[in-house]
Amino acid sequence: MPVRPTAARTAFLATALAASALTACGGGSDSDPDTVRVSFKQSTDNSIHVMDDYLADIKKQFEKANPGKKVELVPIKAPDSEYYTKLQQMLRSAKTAPDLVYEDTFLINSDITSGYLKPLDAYLAKWPDWNRFIDTAKAAAKAEDGKTYGVPDGTDTRGLWFDKGIFAKAGLPADWQPKTWDEVLDAARTIKRRVPDVTPLNVYTGKPAGEAATMQGFEMLLYGTGDRLYDDSAKKWVAGSQGFEDALSFVETVYREKLGPDVSTALDPNIQTIVRGDLLPKGKLGIDLDGSWLPQDWLPGSGHEWPEWSSELGLAYMPTQHGQAPGKVSMSGGWTWAVPAKAGNPDLAFEFVKTMQTKANAQKWYVANSGISVREDVAADPAYAKAQPGIKFFTDLVASTHYRPAYPAYPRVSTAIQEAMEGVTTGDVSVEDAVKGYDDSLKEATDNQVIEK
Repeated sequence: MPVRPTAARTAFLATALAASALTACGGGSDSDPDTVRVSFKQSTDNSIHVMDDYLADIKKQFEKANPGKKVELVPIKAPDSEYYTKLQQMLRSAKTAPDLVYEDTFLINSDITSGYLKPLDAYLAKWPDWNRFIDTAKAAAKAEDGKTYGVPDGTDTRGLWFDKGIFAKAGLPADWQPKTWDEVLDAARTIKRRVPDVTPLNVYTGKPAGEAATMQGFEMLLYGTGDRLYDDSAKKWVAGSQGFEDALSFVETVYREKLGPDVSTALDPNIQTIVRGDLLPKGKLGIDLDGSWLPQDWLPGSGHEWPEWSSELGLAYMPTQHGQAPGKVSMSGGWTWAVPAKAGNPDLAFEFVKTMQTKANAQKWYVANSGISVREDVAADPAYAKAQPGIKFFTDLVASTHYRPAYPAYPRVSTAIQEAMEGVTTGDVSVEDAVKGYDDSLKEATDNQVIEK
């Protein structure tokens, strides 16, 4: 199993990746006016090419419909945290800015505030399909200035994936649905005791996992306590609350009791690839707290084909801490296509977005990447609901979902959460000290716009 790289190696890798991005993508003032350069996140797993294949198809459609125009696809191959670093490096200069970029909704407001992105309202006003997008998805790419800076290409929800074979060996039910956190932990302890050669439970944690740790891990816990990261009425961030402490305690329990992956594996930057490409398909993981998109890695042609996944894995919603209403919790995010402020060909870039976002192409993408539709017309199409096992389960969770605070400080708040998680995962820091460290970092990240709970 891969081990965590040293800090020096990680720093060197991030620098090298950023440099390669700057070399790979020319744009801005030097752009060919007939070529649109499209930058996107490429999987670190060479066998996974869902996005590559989709964009290659859109490129063909676009070039056929627009004679004389060309599309240059510029992949950025890196784990999440390094992808964000590379992207921001590219956006800073007209010489390196592509014409279209793939932006995670958690980072887009930070890039908007930094002046890296172009408002799209003038384009959206003339595009009838924009009326098909659900309001919550539109809001994910809207800034505090009221302008919209990205077109969402889907959303996601999160829940518990579990291996029915492992559950059978452990004497646990095939229709498992825990009602509380304790029931999740009890199932993991039962697996550890009765099926000792597998990992009982995966909860993403620490800085190497990046936003996966914050969102799939911590926030799925925090929002199940009733507490929040941000108080909308007070317009302030919430310091380490009781729910925050309880969520960290859950993470500490998982790794202290050795219910999770080995710490070296949990803190590997490629942990998501390890889970999807190795642990789950090979029957090595009992329970995985994860997202709706996992099946994209197992579809035909993915390199990790696993046609049996829908019969071998079960799905359960993540319960609230004590089973309190509404009983279940999910987090939602997603990605958007945005036009850099220093793009050389913004008009051509938006024409490419319009090609990607026809109803037929949007539906094709949702199915290919196991995404949740943000278009009302696609969601209402029976072909979408039946396209893949699990789509209905995860789409139904939208009613119980939460969204991250879409404010510029969020990426720094997220990093502070990851640091707190990593401290309790390794056992180097107590929960109490991790909460205190988070509070200090939160005040610094938000200019002391904090309230105590």
